[in-house]
Amino acid sequence: MSDPLERALELAERGRGTTRPNPVVGAVVVRDGEVVGEGWHERPGGPHAEAAALSAAGPRARGATLYVTLEPCAHQGRTGACADAIVEAGVERVVAAADDPYPLVNGRGFARLREAGVEVEIAEGDLAERARRQNEAFRTWARLSRPFVTYKAAMTLDGRLAASSGDARWVSGEESRRVVHELRAASDAVAVGMGTVRAENPQLTARDVGAERQPRRLAFGQGSLPEGSELELLSGALAEELGRLGEQQVQSLLLEGGPTLAGAFLRADFVDKLMLFVAPKVVGGDDAPSLFAGPGAQNLAEACTLSSIDVMRVGEDLLVTAYVHAP
Repeated sequence: MSDPLERALELAERGRGTTRPNPVVGAVVVRDGEVVGEGWHERPGGPHAEAAALSAAGPRARGATLYVTLEPCAHQGRTGACADAIVEAGVERVVAAADDPYPLVNGRGFARLREAGVEVEIAEGDLAERARRQNEAFRTWARLSRPFVTYKAAMTLDGRLAASSGDARWVSGEESRRVVHELRAASDAVAVGMGTVRAENPQLTARDVGAERQPRRLAFGQGSLPEGSELELLSGALAEELGRLGEQQVQSLLLEGGPTLAGAFLRADFVDKLMLFVAPKVVGGDDAPSLFAGPGAQNLAEACTLSSIDVMRVGEDLLVTAYVHAP
């Protein structure tokens, strides 16, 4: 039998794009070395992953181990508390890949299980990290009441976003641009700065990727939007605007702005993740725009340290993904 938590992570992905604002969750029930029930969360108001897996297992859940990607909830919402359902089903042991930082859960699920005599184990290592990444936007929103911010940029090998004239069409290749549209489709909101709006008047829509819905399309900055623009203008302070977005259950924000907006977000410590499409091109010189404008670190001790760096090939480009803040 393969690792049940690995299988639970796979099951959780089946709910990707349909569970908002809830996290994606998968669960597997194992008894005597055999998988007797599986489930995942499909949509808000529907059964949670644990309930679906327990229902599939039926009476075979008694004495079994439940593997789940996220801490079971212990409060009554649109569905019953999963921790209570686990206890009532007679499950003896629960192995969870990650805790749930949502204030109404946040350890209460584990406490309820332990109080009822259910053994609780929280995973560590690679599976635990993958589980946290799987719900990185939800976790940041639950802890900090703001969206998880991913800064996406296409740059040359020497770190330039455009030529010295400002020409940026196209830095990256067609395959990379398709991935960007997939990222938009997976995000709650996409944003640029007013400099980008004035220069390009972008649509910021997710096109040709079968998007089930379009993200909210935002512009940070002062002034007025061009006639006919469908973007929303956010002209307040960054922290205030991100807080408002969090209140509106915007959990993931894809930042596509130029170096001015990106630099402001980085200095304010609001960038959580970087996704950089590196093209096999070199611009040269010192008059082409770089990733982050504005004052930077005065010394290397103050430099932003990245973690969990991953590199993959996308057409002729390289996609470098790294975390500023681990989820």
